[in-house]
Amino acid sequence: METHDSTHQSKRRPVNLTIREDIMREARELKLNASQAAEMGILAAIRQAHEREWLKKNRAALEAHNARVEKTGSLLTPSWKRD
Repeated sequence: METHDSTHQSKRRPVNLTIREDIMREARELKLNASQAAEMGILAAIRQAHEREWLKKNRAALEAHNARVEKTGSLLTPSWKRD
């Protein structure tokens, strides 16, 4: 998985997007950088898609872990719970 951050300087390229008029009107009124906002929104969608894929890929392991913890408890005992 490739990592992205807001400081990442990579080559930019122009693209055509279709965005609702009311959203663009409000963005202009608020003096938002629409390209930057669109980039941030796309990046958020990419992260969410990666999270969904990771959960899908690891669901069986997560369920097995949760079942084990439910049956036998945590492998670690917090210091505040020790006698």
